[in-house]
Amino acid sequence: MFRRREQSTEEYTSEPKQGSPARDEQNLPRFNHNGHKVTKGIHPDGESGRKGIHPFHFFRIVGRSSSTASLCVNVLWPFVPAAIAMHFARPDKPLWIFILAFIGMVPSANLIGFAGQELARKLPKVFGVVLETTLGSIVEIVLFIVLIVQGGDANVPVIRAAILGSILANMLLCLGLCFFFGGLLRDEQDFHEAVSEVGSNLMLVAGMGLVIPTIYNTALAQRLPLDELDLQTERISRATAIIMLIAFVIYVFFQMRSHHGIYDDLLEQDEARDRDRDRDLKKDKLTFTECIIALALALTFVSLMAVFLVQQIPYIVEHHGISDAFMGLILVPLVEKAAEHLTAIDEAWDNQMNFALSHVLGASIQTALLNTPLVVLIGWGLGTRMSLNFELFDAVVLILAILVVGGFLRDGKSNYLEGVLCVFVYVLIAVSAFYYPNPQHAGETASSETGVHRK
Repeated sequence: MFRRREQSTEEYTSEPKQGSPARDEQNLPRFNHNGHKVTKGIHPDGESGRKGIHPFHFFRIVGRSSSTASLCVNVLWPFVPAAIAMHFARPDKPLWIFILAFIGMVPSANLIGFAGQELARKLPKVFGVVLETTLGSIVEIVLFIVLIVQGGDANVPVIRAAILGSILANMLLCLGLCFFFGGLLRDEQDFHEAVSEVGSNLMLVAGMGLVIPTIYNTALAQRLPLDELDLQTERISRATAIIMLIAFVIYVFFQMRSHHGIYDDLLEQDEARDRDRDRDLKKDKLTFTECIIALALALTFVSLMAVFLVQQIPYIVEHHGISDAFMGLILVPLVEKAAEHLTAIDEAWDNQMNFALSHVLGASIQTALLNTPLVVLIGWGLGTRMSLNFELFDAVVLILAILVVGGFLRDGKSNYLEGVLCVFVYVLIAVSAFYYPNPQHAGETASSETGVHRK
């Protein structure tokens, strides 16, 4: 449907004269909705009509961003140079450095999200969504790597909590806000089971894979010496990481190769339902070169903010009463997932629920099947005792959240009430995490503490 409509808007500079009509038609230049000649290999929706970099157009388009919410986030850009200046000029103010870096992470992550969107427009639909989700996960990967490199074993509890916190923020907070804002304009919104069922079922399997090392460690806490138990848990975690990476590769192949036709049709239908499609098509676009430059700048700022943020976490935890659980489950995911949340909420507002679910569930799946295995394997290479031995509280909350969201997705429809309920569940978890105590020793969990007392 979308392709027929797209072809009807294209113009040709000359008419076929002789030979095969199909062959002659393929050689004719194509023009998109804005009258720009479409570059070979670029999707018409992403054609900018320009090449290279034009500074004025670049900053104007980046400043405008993709939505009103994203535009408002750009107001926070002054916090980025402020955090850099405070880090080097006043290193004796760790609280202010943490606050400025925390806020500065939001516009930096938002720039990655916007540049990823602009780049995705130039590519086939399914590949574009997968790439956009992957670029959004770069913020998380950078943050995890900085945490494990800078703090080693001391930051392992925060990393563990941040892994699950990232999934919970996507599946409860972001999805809940999508249901809520999308439901404000309509009685119900519907989405296809190819997106919801595959995503929720895969998350349930991924969640089980994540908590198996925790169940193993808890079940044997009274039967094995602590050192042996921790060693076995680490080995199980590394094997789990490798298996989950393989599962992620199969999932990507399923989406982009064997079943890509289903997802192409669904996403094209969603685009046709977009309330702002005509306006979005008329907006100026970044060139391919400008997309790469925007991503490079965003990654630079995200890395800086991540380093500044991570360096102050021990001080904040020790001197300001913030637990590792609250830092990892709530605070860290809020900034690292800000761009993805804004994108998904904007899509739900425009009645593109299949796109929104693809971003929400896709980001959760990437965290579980890609980012988590990567940080486990990187920790293995660095000699850090990075395992998937989560706090029992975190593991149980994760499985319950996956079951709750799966129940809401089962009927293929959503409304604002379901959105409010998802957000309420997230708030309950946040309150519990705020009062959750830290382990007595860095890197320990509830089960390992039991082993200490036993010995």
